Amino acid sequence: MSNKRIRQRGLWFEEMELGTVYEHRPGRTITEADNTLFTTQTMNTQALHLDAAYSETTAFGQRLVNSMFTVSTLVGLSVTQLTQGTIVANLGFSEVSFPKPLFHGDTLYAETVISDKRESKSRPGEGIVTFTHTGRNQHGDIVAIAVRKTLVRMQPPEEAS
Repeated sequence: MSNKRIRQRGLWFEEMELGTVYEHRPGRTITEADNTLFTTQTMNTQALHLDAAYSETTAFGQRLVNSMFTVSTLVGLSVTQLTQGTIVANLGFSEVSFPKPLFHGDTLYAETVISDKRESKSRPGEGIVTFTHTGRNQHGDIVAIAVRKTLVRMQPPEEAS
């Protein structure tokens, strides 16, 4: 019997490979309660998210999932696999788009491509990584894309295998 221990964590800067597609599973089925709670907690009174009768009169014919909830969940789905315990900070988003809407009952699946990375010039032991996150619904339709820059720790010597 082995006494080996493995701690779940994200990837160190050195482990992130340019161009690699990281698929994040499981997905997250978005409920009406999720959307209503997020929308009201963030003081977004947009009728497209809250008013079923109004939303039926729009081009979509139903309420839309709040796009800020969509992008937050998209990024959140990547955390365990990529940045849990290894990220220092989010530096910003350069692009966010929503090619198709997400509706109550849809399942959001996420994937991330490491689109750029470099060692930090001002912070030894850390690097800047650019993630391109793509969210798809259960039909494979792209519902969100977010390009995010982060500051990520390099592997400390005591963590080297």
